[in-house]
Amino acid sequence: MKIILAAEEMFADGSFDEASLREIAARAGQGNNFAVQYHFGSRDGLVLAIFDHRMEQMEEARGAMLERAEAVGLLRDARTLLDIIYLPQLALQDADGNRSYANFLGRYLLRSQSTKFGDFGENVPPNLARALSLLRERLIYLPDAAAQRRLIAASLMFLHILVQQRTADNQSIGAEGFEDALEDTMEQIVTTICAPLKRRD
Repeated sequence: MKIILAAEEMFADGSFDEASLREIAARAGQGNNFAVQYHFGSRDGLVLAIFDHRMEQMEEARGAMLERAEAVGLLRDARTLLDIIYLPQLALQDADGNRSYANFLGRYLLRSQSTKFGDFGENVPPNLARALSLLRERLIYLPDAAAQRRLIAASLMFLHILVQQRTADNQSIGAEGFEDALEDTMEQIVTTICAPLKRRD
Protein backbone atom coordinates (compact mmCIF):
# COMPACT_ATOMS: atom_id res chain seq x y z
CA MET A 1 0.00 0.00 0.00
CA LYS A 2 2.84 2.41 0.74
CA ILE A 3 4.22 1.79 -2.75
CA ILE A 4 0.81 2.32 -4.37
CA LEU A 5 0.24 5.64 -2.59
CA ALA A 6 3.80 6.84 -3.21
CA ALA A 7 3.50 5.99 -6.91
CA GLU A 8 0.15 7.74 -7.19
CA GLU A 9 1.62 10.92 -5.73
CA MET A 10 4.69 10.80 -7.96
CA PHE A 11 2.71 10.04 -11.11
CA ALA A 12 0.31 12.86 -10.17
CA ASP A 13 3.19 15.34 -9.88
CA GLY A 14 4.82 14.45 -13.20
CA SER A 15 4.55 12.12 -16.16
CA PHE A 16 4.18 8.36 -15.89
CA ASP A 17 7.66 7.95 -17.35
CA GLU A 18 9.55 10.54 -15.27
CA ALA A 19 9.53 8.77 -11.89
CA SER A 20 11.81 5.75 -11.79
CA LEU A 21 10.68 2.60 -10.03
CA ARG A 22 13.69 2.99 -7.72
CA GLU A 23 12.56 6.52 -6.75
CA ILE A 24 9.05 5.25 -6.06
CA ALA A 25 10.42 2.51 -3.81
CA ALA A 26 12.55 5.04 -1.92
CA ARG A 27 9.62 7.42 -1.44
CA ALA A 28 7.60 4.51 -0.06
CA GLY A 29 10.37 3.85 2.48
CA GLN A 30 11.40 0.55 0.93
CA GLY A 31 15.01 -0.48 1.49
CA ASN A 32 14.91 -2.81 -1.53
CA ASN A 33 15.38 -0.86 -4.77
CA PHE A 34 13.50 -3.59 -6.64
CA ALA A 35 10.44 -3.60 -4.36
CA VAL A 36 8.15 -2.30 -7.12
CA GLN A 37 9.17 -5.04 -9.54
CA TYR A 38 8.83 -7.64 -6.78
CA HIS A 39 5.28 -6.65 -5.85
CA PHE A 40 3.87 -5.37 -9.15
CA GLY A 41 6.11 -6.71 -11.90
CA SER A 42 6.39 -3.49 -13.91
CA ARG A 43 5.34 0.16 -14.18
CA ASP A 44 2.15 -0.90 -15.97
CA GLY A 45 1.40 -3.38 -13.20
CA LEU A 46 1.81 -0.61 -10.64
CA VAL A 47 -0.54 1.69 -12.58
CA LEU A 48 -3.18 -1.05 -12.63
CA ALA A 49 -2.70 -1.60 -8.90
CA ILE A 50 -3.44 2.08 -8.28
CA PHE A 51 -6.63 1.77 -10.32
CA ASP A 52 -7.68 -1.41 -8.52
CA HIS A 53 -7.09 0.16 -5.09
CA ARG A 54 -8.99 3.36 -5.80
CA MET A 55 -11.86 1.75 -7.70
CA GLU A 56 -12.40 -0.73 -4.88
CA GLN A 57 -12.59 2.19 -2.43
CA MET A 58 -15.48 3.67 -4.45
CA GLU A 59 -17.43 0.45 -5.07
CA GLU A 60 -19.58 0.52 -1.94
CA ALA A 61 -20.68 4.11 -2.54
CA ARG A 62 -21.47 3.36 -6.19
CA GLY A 63 -23.47 0.29 -5.19
CA ALA A 64 -25.58 2.30 -2.75
CA MET A 65 -26.16 5.01 -5.35
CA LEU A 66 -27.23 2.42 -7.94
CA GLU A 67 -29.69 0.90 -5.48
CA ARG A 68 -31.24 4.29 -4.74
CA ALA A 69 -31.46 5.16 -8.44
CA GLU A 70 -33.10 1.85 -9.24
CA ALA A 71 -35.63 2.28 -6.42
CA VAL A 72 -36.84 5.59 -7.86
CA GLY A 73 -36.61 4.63 -11.54
CA LEU A 74 -33.63 6.81 -12.51
CA LEU A 75 -31.32 4.24 -14.06
CA ARG A 76 -31.77 5.86 -17.48
CA ASP A 77 -31.25 9.40 -16.24
CA ALA A 78 -27.93 10.72 -17.53
CA ARG A 79 -27.24 13.04 -14.58
CA THR A 80 -27.91 10.24 -12.09
CA LEU A 81 -25.56 7.86 -13.90
CA LEU A 82 -22.83 10.49 -14.19
CA ASP A 83 -23.18 11.26 -10.48
CA ILE A 84 -22.68 7.56 -9.74
CA ILE A 85 -19.58 7.42 -11.93
CA TYR A 86 -17.94 10.63 -10.74
CA LEU A 87 -19.09 11.76 -7.30
CA PRO A 88 -17.57 8.92 -5.23
CA GLN A 89 -14.19 10.42 -6.14
CA LEU A 90 -14.98 13.34 -3.82
CA ALA A 91 -14.06 11.13 -0.86
CA LEU A 92 -10.59 10.31 -2.21
CA GLN A 93 -8.39 12.86 -0.50
CA ASP A 94 -5.73 12.73 2.15
CA ALA A 95 -5.75 14.47 5.54
CA ASP A 96 -4.34 17.66 3.96
CA GLY A 97 -7.09 17.81 1.33
CA ASN A 98 -4.83 16.69 -1.53
CA ARG A 99 -6.40 14.74 -4.38
CA SER A 100 -3.47 12.91 -5.91
CA TYR A 101 -5.76 10.33 -7.55
CA ALA A 102 -7.55 13.07 -9.50
CA ASN A 103 -4.21 14.31 -10.83
CA PHE A 104 -3.09 10.74 -11.53
CA LEU A 105 -6.30 9.85 -13.38
CA GLY A 106 -6.21 13.07 -15.39
CA ARG A 107 -2.68 12.35 -16.59
CA TYR A 108 -3.63 8.76 -17.39
CA LEU A 109 -6.64 9.83 -19.47
CA LEU A 110 -4.60 12.38 -21.40
CA ARG A 111 -2.23 9.65 -22.57
CA SER A 112 -4.96 7.07 -23.24
CA GLN A 113 -5.51 6.07 -26.85
CA SER A 114 -8.43 3.70 -26.26
CA THR A 115 -11.62 4.05 -28.32
CA LYS A 116 -13.48 1.45 -26.22
CA PHE A 117 -16.19 3.04 -24.09
CA GLY A 118 -15.44 3.00 -20.37
CA ASP A 119 -11.88 1.75 -20.75
CA PHE A 120 -10.38 2.73 -17.40
CA GLY A 121 -8.14 -0.29 -16.85
CA GLU A 122 -8.48 -4.06 -17.00
CA ASN A 123 -10.39 -4.93 -13.83
CA VAL A 124 -13.41 -2.64 -13.71
CA PRO A 125 -15.39 -3.51 -10.54
CA PRO A 126 -19.05 -4.54 -10.99
CA ASN A 127 -20.83 -1.40 -9.75
CA LEU A 128 -18.74 0.90 -11.94
CA ALA A 129 -19.11 -1.52 -14.85
CA ARG A 130 -22.89 -1.46 -14.42
CA ALA A 131 -23.03 2.33 -14.28
CA LEU A 132 -20.89 2.60 -17.41
CA SER A 133 -23.03 0.01 -19.19
CA LEU A 134 -26.21 1.90 -18.31
CA LEU A 135 -24.65 5.16 -19.52
CA ARG A 136 -23.62 3.48 -22.77
CA GLU A 137 -27.22 2.37 -23.29
CA ARG A 138 -28.32 5.95 -22.67
CA LEU A 139 -25.83 7.08 -25.35
CA ILE A 140 -26.80 4.35 -27.83
CA TYR A 141 -26.99 6.94 -30.65
CA LEU A 142 -23.24 7.57 -30.42
CA PRO A 143 -20.57 5.36 -32.05
CA ASP A 144 -18.16 3.77 -29.55
CA ALA A 145 -15.25 6.06 -30.41
CA ALA A 146 -17.37 9.20 -30.03
CA ALA A 147 -18.91 7.97 -26.77
CA GLN A 148 -15.46 7.22 -25.33
CA ARG A 149 -14.08 10.57 -26.50
CA ARG A 150 -16.93 12.36 -24.76
CA LEU A 151 -16.52 10.28 -21.60
CA ILE A 152 -12.83 11.18 -21.39
CA ALA A 153 -13.57 14.88 -22.03
CA ALA A 154 -16.26 14.82 -19.33
CA SER A 155 -13.91 13.05 -16.93
CA LEU A 156 -11.23 15.69 -17.45
CA MET A 157 -13.78 18.44 -16.73
CA PHE A 158 -14.72 16.75 -13.46
CA LEU A 159 -11.12 16.05 -12.44
CA HIS A 160 -10.18 19.68 -13.10
CA ILE A 161 -12.73 20.79 -10.50
CA LEU A 162 -11.29 18.37 -7.94
CA VAL A 163 -7.71 19.46 -8.58
CA GLN A 164 -8.66 23.14 -8.36
CA GLN A 165 -10.70 22.79 -5.16
CA ARG A 166 -7.87 23.61 -2.75
CA THR A 167 -6.98 26.74 -4.75
CA ALA A 168 -10.61 27.84 -4.63
CA ASP A 169 -10.73 27.20 -0.88
CA ASN A 170 -7.92 29.72 -0.43
CA GLN A 171 -9.58 32.50 -2.43
CA SER A 172 -11.53 35.42 -1.05
CA ILE A 173 -15.04 35.08 0.36
CA GLY A 174 -16.56 36.49 -2.82
CA ALA A 175 -15.13 33.70 -4.99
CA GLU A 176 -17.29 30.92 -6.41
CA GLY A 177 -17.77 28.13 -3.88
CA PHE A 178 -16.81 24.54 -4.61
CA GLU A 179 -20.37 23.20 -4.41
CA ASP A 180 -21.60 25.77 -6.93
CA ALA A 181 -18.69 25.07 -9.26
CA LEU A 182 -19.25 21.33 -8.96
CA GLU A 183 -22.98 21.59 -9.71
CA ASP A 184 -22.36 23.79 -12.74
CA THR A 185 -19.65 21.43 -13.98
CA MET A 186 -21.90 18.37 -13.64
CA GLU A 187 -24.58 20.12 -15.67
CA GLN A 188 -21.98 21.00 -18.31
CA ILE A 189 -20.91 17.35 -18.38
CA VAL A 190 -24.50 16.16 -18.93
CA THR A 191 -24.91 18.60 -21.81
CA THR A 192 -21.55 17.69 -23.33
CA ILE A 193 -21.89 13.94 -23.15
CA CYS A 194 -25.54 13.76 -24.25
CA ALA A 195 -25.46 16.26 -27.12
CA PRO A 196 -26.55 15.03 -30.56
CA LEU A 197 -23.68 13.82 -32.74
CA LYS A 198 -22.46 16.45 -35.18
CA ARG A 199 -20.65 15.45 -38.38
CA ARG A 200 -19.23 17.49 -41.23
CA ASP A 201 -21.50 17.65 -44.28
